[in-house]
Amino acid sequence: MSHSSTNFSTNLHVLDGKNWNRWSIQMKAILGFQEIAEIVEEGFPELITEATEQQRLSYKENKRRDCKAMCLLHQCVDGAHFEKIAAAKSSQEAWRILENCKKGVDQLKKVRLQTMRRQYEIMQMEQSEKVAQFCNRIISHTNAMKACGEVMTDQTIMEKTLRTLIPSFDHIVVAIEESKRLEYLRIEELQGSLEAH
Repeated sequence: MSHSSTNFSTNLHVLDGKNWNRWSIQMKAILGFQEIAEIVEEGFPELITEATEQQRLSYKENKRRDCKAMCLLHQCVDGAHFEKIAAAKSSQEAWRILENCKKGVDQLKKVRLQTMRRQYEIMQMEQSEKVAQFCNRIISHTNAMKACGEVMTDQTIMEKTLRTLIPSFDHIVVAIEESKRLEYLRIEELQGSLEAH
């Protein structure tokens, strides 16, 4: 099967709301390869009433390229995003709608992250909680924060763990801090040391 210079066969990635960064990079490359990126980015002028034959031909070509871009966008979004761009009059409008959806997702992540930070700050080990349960709760919570863009080092997480253990662990915490350098310790090793005591 032969392909012309503007057709290609590939698995197109679908925008699902969680993969905007990767999806937009890939879509820009595809749109560039298809020679329709500028139509999506800049749009094209409407046809004026007194248009010359050249202007009519140019408009017709731009409209064809815009339809090609819309077709690609429709194929590369999930159902929820398709509904958002279904009424768009141009590929440029559709792209702007998708970008605005991304901004909404980012804003939601920021709000969610603020809530998680607050929960993280007040997190303490419960009296009846086992070390493994507490460590798993902290790791699960910090993983959720990282998924929303928070940058956290293992050392920060271990320091939080040691600070928030119940008082009966105080002497163990001192022993761990004196005998091991936290910057070289892994979270699993810390958990193992705590469970051993």
